[in-house]
Amino acid sequence: MLALVLFAPAARAQTQGAEAKPCAEPKPAEAKANAETYQIIYLSNAFEQNDLNEILTDLRNMLPRAKIYGSPSQNAISLHGTPEDIQLAQKIVAELDRPRKIYRLTFTITEMDSGKRAGTQHFSLVLVSGERDVFKQGSRVPIVTGNFGVKTSTENTVVEYQDVGLKIEATAVGYADGVRLISKVERTSLAEEKSGVGPQDPVVRQTVLDGASILALGKPLVLGSLDIPGGTRHQEIEVVAELVK
Repeated sequence: MLALVLFAPAARAQTQGAEAKPCAEPKPAEAKANAETYQIIYLSNAFEQNDLNEILTDLRNMLPRAKIYGSPSQNAISLHGTPEDIQLAQKIVAELDRPRKIYRLTFTITEMDSGKRAGTQHFSLVLVSGERDVFKQGSRVPIVTGNFGVKTSTENTVVEYQDVGLKIEATAVGYADGVRLISKVERTSLAEEKSGVGPQDPVVRQTVLDGASILALGKPLVLGSLDIPGGTRHQEIEVVAELVK
């Protein structure tokens, strides 16, 4: 009887402990997998492949655990991650996928002769921020670079064409309240003397002004002054930037 009294409470304690055992909780990995979702974000203003790549790089750096893919043909981004990742990705894309500004650049080339103005030319380029634009004005001069079939009766001459005249290359990028301009102004002309290499080979004179500048909108800036060989004339190159939209 004494043994029954001593062991019975222990048996009840074991029974109660077995009944109170909680159910197994889900593993953290399973809970995380259940919380992930999928979203497609369509871009409205990133039309170039480079624009899409920059946004993808930003998202992958900011959301290293999310799966992010780009679809250039659909102009869209696919994401797989937590709701917090999706929400942050939408905010980032909204900030980056903005319409790019359009600028008008007006180049003014003033020719001076002995301190007096001899003539002025204006050239305007309308370009999207970040895009490179090229303007050309002049002639294409044929230059003989070789021949083939010399020992036969069907001798042929190899001719290449050289652009002669004015060439302006410009890239404008929005910078604070102004524009960061990367420009190259090149003027070429044919000299009267020959090169001496061949009877038809001309001498091409070239003047290049290449550099980067910061422009305030609506305020002209002198990029440089060029002396014209063989005389007292020189040219002054000025540019002004305006915001179109």
